[in-house]
Amino acid sequence: MGAIGSLLQDTFLPDMVLVEQHFDDTHLDTAEIPSVLQKGLDENTLAGRIRPGMRIAITAGSRGIHNIALILRTVVDYVKEKGAVPFIVPAMGSHGGSTAEGQRGVIAAFGITEETMGCEICSSMETVVLGPSENGKPVYCDRYAYESDGILVIGRVKAHTAFRGPYESGICKMMCIGLGKQKGAAMLHADGFGLMKEEVPMFARVFLEKAPILGGIAILENAYDQTRELVVLDREEIMEKEPALLIRSKTYLPSIPFDPVDVLVIDQMGKNISGDGMDPNITGRFPTPFADGGITAQRVAVLDLTDETHGNAAGMGLADVTCRRLYDKIDFEQTYPNSITNTVTEVAKIPMVLYNDRQAIQMALKSCNFIDRKRPRVVRIVNTMELRYMWISEGLLPLAEANPRVTVLGRPAPIAFDADGNLTDLNHIHP
Repeated sequence: MGAIGSLLQDTFLPDMVLVEQHFDDTHLDTAEIPSVLQKGLDENTLAGRIRPGMRIAITAGSRGIHNIALILRTVVDYVKEKGAVPFIVPAMGSHGGSTAEGQRGVIAAFGITEETMGCEICSSMETVVLGPSENGKPVYCDRYAYESDGILVIGRVKAHTAFRGPYESGICKMMCIGLGKQKGAAMLHADGFGLMKEEVPMFARVFLEKAPILGGIAILENAYDQTRELVVLDREEIMEKEPALLIRSKTYLPSIPFDPVDVLVIDQMGKNISGDGMDPNITGRFPTPFADGGITAQRVAVLDLTDETHGNAAGMGLADVTCRRLYDKIDFEQTYPNSITNTVTEVAKIPMVLYNDRQAIQMALKSCNFIDRKRPRVVRIVNTMELRYMWISEGLLPLAEANPRVTVLGRPAPIAFDADGNLTDLNHIHP
């Protein structure tokens, strides 16, 4: 045993108990999504803008949005029914390593391919300049989308991870950063997130004036990441209605019902989960001073990367501790383009790297100050998108039993590690 193991081996690990928390689960059943979306398109004036023979660009982003492949395929089929020719454009700024093939690979991981969508996927990092924004910055647009006869922008509306404003993650951001590709994303981030509140709508207005935007489809999800609303917006409605959709989406957000905690253990992180790998709106660990929310955790330990993130570990710097499993999966060619583009270096920093899960959790606990070391407050979640089930330490049990939103599902038990010191149920917290 080396020095690290010797120093950590006696660190007390509390017994943990599985709990379930309950949210409003109002959502659209998967089977009804095509009819709901088609009805929304039929009833919106943008449907009249789609005419036979037009080439229509449809955006596909880099987030793991529930039902996204079905939503996109429904829109593709709708455009075909109108006699137009749809194609899909990856719209994700610098993600996918800032390469055309990398971005094609990102959406393929979500089931978005030419075979599954029934249309062409046009992936390129080439852009055109639409014109200057109100503050004189050039606004970039994907060339394929710009040269189309119309663009349908599809994106999830939710709280951003690094700034607050009337337009955060949503249709406007998908235009100016997603369709802006690496150049557009870099230009919008050049002066930091402090100006995003003003610049996102500035850039979006240039898109609406200069690019062939037909309209957008806003996706709102419930706390279980199920599709709750699909809102079709004509181009003239985007700027007017998106702020209200953002406010509504924030009321649907899940949360961790224990605050503060000593240690938050997160099994997995990745770009398919959040732009910062782990959603700061849940963890309370924000990469900039321009947003707030979530819980207060003295230490955060993250243990693994999702397969869908393709080695992109952007956001790991928001944790304090990790392990070799995650570190060995990091692809810096995928990770660093995000920080180069958005100028936020904090997210790309490497936390302390321990040998296994046991040591990572022990290190997180040992480095805490002013805690009850026999009854520490520990929460363990799979990731920041899956918060229905979680493990909590005995020290939090009284709070769980007093919370009508939480059901205790068992009795406290020791954390189960295998012979290598890794969790036996990594990434699989469930009854």
